[in-house]
Amino acid sequence: MTASSRAQSFDVAAAQYAASRPSYPAELFDSVEEFADRRLAGARVADVGAGTGIASALLRERGAEVIAVEPGEAMAGEFRRALPGVPIVRGDGNALPLTAASRDLITYAQSWQWTDPGRSVPEALRVLRAGGALAVWWNTTAFDVPWIRDQHARIAHHCGVEPRSAVRPSDGDAVRLAGLTGLRVARRHIRWSRTVPLDTHLANIGSRSAFLVLGEAARRAFLVDERARLGGLFPREEVEESYVVDLLVALRP
Repeated sequence: MTASSRAQSFDVAAAQYAASRPSYPAELFDSVEEFADRRLAGARVADVGAGTGIASALLRERGAEVIAVEPGEAMAGEFRRALPGVPIVRGDGNALPLTAASRDLITYAQSWQWTDPGRSVPEALRVLRAGGALAVWWNTTAFDVPWIRDQHARIAHHCGVEPRSAVRPSDGDAVRLAGLTGLRVARRHIRWSRTVPLDTHLANIGSRSAFLVLGEAARRAFLVDERARLGGLFPREEVEESYVVDLLVALRP
């Protein structure tokens, strides 16, 4: 299964994605402002791979002037329903449908991995104004929480993918893996959590690309087993999900 196929898979579960995916903590946006050396209020921001608008909504709440870029038709439809006042254009990070030197900040929330940095980095630099910044981040696995670590291993095994290492890459390796070598990059890890109903937690799992490319029977089998397993751990069916946001902010030369 190609990365492109996995990236396109989100369209089949756009409503599920919108209803169950986690948001981001305020500290993340404080850090973006710190590293970019400018306030989000009044900043012209492009949120690329915007999906259903989770990050775009938070950027707008901070006073940013947001335009969203999203390749998926169904995801863009959910975005428009959630944020009717925010402009959204169809496209992706490898060929941004935006004017040169038109943005102060470009953000990628959970979406940088679907780009080709050999194309997306030059595109970001083209669209950014002098002194602008590129911010990419992910909600990553809190491996120090035993049940989350164990669940991560079960998901990887069921979906036939390589489980991520519990050891996070060094700052230098993270910059290299993201394709941002040669730029001035700052990095920060931000821990946060949310408590959600068990059904929401399972829907969140089921909205991941590794699951969406599986057949319906394979998806259902895992989620039935996982409900039984987690029901024993969380008898009140309220699940505390812990995350570590991995943030990279690159400054335009």
